[in-house]
Amino acid sequence: MKPIYIFRHLEHEGPGYFADFLEQRGILYTIVCIDKGDAIPETIENASGLVFMGGNMSVNDPLPWIDKELALIRQAAAAGMPVLGHCLGGQLISKALDGKVTANPVKEIGWLDAEQVDNAVAQEWFKDLPKRVILFHWHGETFTVPNGATRILKSQHCANQAFVVGNILGLQCHVEMTSDMVREWARSSPHELANTSATVQSAVQMTDKLQAHISELHKVADVLYSRWLEGFND
Repeated sequence: MKPIYIFRHLEHEGPGYFADFLEQRGILYTIVCIDKGDAIPETIENASGLVFMGGNMSVNDPLPWIDKELALIRQAAAAGMPVLGHCLGGQLISKALDGKVTANPVKEIGWLDAEQVDNAVAQEWFKDLPKRVILFHWHGETFTVPNGATRILKSQHCANQAFVVGNILGLQCHVEMTSDMVREWARSSPHELANTSATVQSAVQMTDKLQAHISELHKVADVLYSRWLEGFND
């Protein structure tokens, strides 16, 4: 199988647990480091799937690589190739498929509830997971669900937490987190955490009982990533 292309936009927002998940299964991947100026492929011909990680930029920013990534997503969608996006990555997928990305009513930062949407597609993707789960969030913007896609996850303060269309999964939340990533994000972004609220946790709050949170998060990630990999056989 050709490698999965993983697009990293910031050094500290790498694939995290997703890379561990692939390595445990002997699945090849290549990381395209946008933060280091790696060239973006012009076509999908050498990839088996595309994965887009997070970042503190907006998909609406005039950055030269954004249009190139959007073009790759559209190629993959037309070809039926599996695509996965985490946070900024989910927003890129939405925009590529004619959705919109705008400010969310509030920032969501830290460990917050999310709930499966009551439909058959959500049941298929989340299998036997609890209907309500605690996931890691770090975003101030949100995407719309593109035409033809199905919303599968929501939260109290962000209506669109995940959508699916064919072999494409767009996530607003971060299921790829590791304990080290949570600590690093909390350490490196004190300005984001200066004003805590019901939806913005302090560094102390988000690192409390961290291993227990990560263990539960990875149960969700395992289910979603496993279902996503089924798309390679469709």
